[in-house]
Amino acid sequence: MTPRLLVAGVGNIFLADDAFGPEVIRALGPRPLPPEVRVHDYGIRGMDLAYDLLDGYDTAVLVDTARRGHHPGTLSLIEAEPPDGSVVPEAHGMDPAKVLALAAHLGDEPLPRVLVLACEPEVLPSGDEDVLPELSTPVREAVDRAVDALHTLIPALLADPAAPAPPLGRPVESAPPCPAALPGTALG
Repeated sequence: MTPRLLVAGVGNIFLADDAFGPEVIRALGPRPLPPEVRVHDYGIRGMDLAYDLLDGYDTAVLVDTARRGHHPGTLSLIEAEPPDGSVVPEAHGMDPAKVLALAAHLGDEPLPRVLVLACEPEVLPSGDEDVLPELSTPVREAVDRAVDALHTLIPALLADPAAPAPPLGRPVESAPPCPAALPGTALG
């Protein structure tokens, strides 16, 4: 069966809470999602993700960190706006807005619906010299909640890819479409 939905872990495993996406993908190992879902840890390989977004998926869920002004470890579900041409595509790096712009630039077909399951970070290094290979405590505790959220979210998206995403519940939140959730430092 061809996967209809992509769950993509995004982030650098050597940069503290930025490793949230890959950690959630690892935690899905013992609790797999249905076979219609492709689960993949992209790490910092934005070009790979851009090409995979063109593979005919109905929906893609990016799992990443995002500074949204909440307590560390808070999960947010963000509906990403389609690229509008204002973000310059970039072949290197993993800024989700630039990855979406690159995918739109590379392909003729429309991109899938993109949701971001984001975790509010506590620790994100500020420079290249900062290597912190461990998640902070609140973000580590959010990993299992993110797996639970995916197990709630994915069946709803498989049943109707265009339906509004179900609310995540507390201590998490859902958010309406928010282009500000993607550019620059908002997601890492």
